[in-house]
Amino acid sequence: MSSAPRPGPVRLVATDLDGTLLRSDGTVSPRTAEALIAVEEAGVDVVFVTGRPLRWAEEVFSYVGRHGFAIVSNGALVWDVARSAVQRTRAIEPAVALEVAERLRAAVPDSHFAVETLAGIALEHGFMERYPLPPGSVRGTAAEILTGPAFKLLARHESLDPQEYWDRAVEAVGDLVEVTWSSTTTLLEISAYDVTKASTLELFCAERGITAAEVVALGDMPNDLPMLSWAGTSYAMANAHPSVRAVATHLAASNDEDGVAQVMEGLLDTSPAPG
Repeated sequence: MSSAPRPGPVRLVATDLDGTLLRSDGTVSPRTAEALIAVEEAGVDVVFVTGRPLRWAEEVFSYVGRHGFAIVSNGALVWDVARSAVQRTRAIEPAVALEVAERLRAAVPDSHFAVETLAGIALEHGFMERYPLPPGSVRGTAAEILTGPAFKLLARHESLDPQEYWDRAVEAVGDLVEVTWSSTTTLLEISAYDVTKASTLELFCAERGITAAEVVALGDMPNDLPMLSWAGTSYAMANAHPSVRAVATHLAASNDEDGVAQVMEGLLDTSPAPG
């Protein structure tokens, strides 16, 4: 695995947020903010591609750049930042979400569920959220919270480790949905079938005539694996999960060492001139 930038034209940088672009305290360092501006000015778009729901991703949208788009909820939503509007949705239909919840609870008892929609988060009574809930968040049964299209179905277990829960969930419901995870707790992130960071990024790039070979992607957790496998050049952060380090073509410094900024600074010499 090399740490040197890939030579050749780069038209788009796709970067994860938590554990990648953001430092461990959730901030964007001054060096990273400057690198984002410099790469944009060199004619390269930067797209934030995150598992965060819209309500959390909005916290860093000021750094997105002039193109004004972000891919959130692991590919379920493309958000037009400049217009503050939906550009594309790829949601799980409620009947599918309910079947997934039923199957997964049968296969792995003590599973509890929550759902992310454009309106926010709704949770089963037994779902133990680790972060403060937005005002107006709803709690209910699975049938009560899964009433409309879902950007993400969240599944939590309080006694299994993340890898075991993922493996068992894929066996139980992998024919219906995409299952991944990015948390240090046992929290699964479930998307509609064939909806991943990679598949939505590919659609986004195709609409702009950008090929995979012209994309540099950076990430740190299993939900980044499809995107890193698709992009022509991929970087695992030094703090990345072992599965991510195994797939990526390059290794970047850690998120707390401004690894994304270092990669973007290295790309400037090979970036196309602004047009």
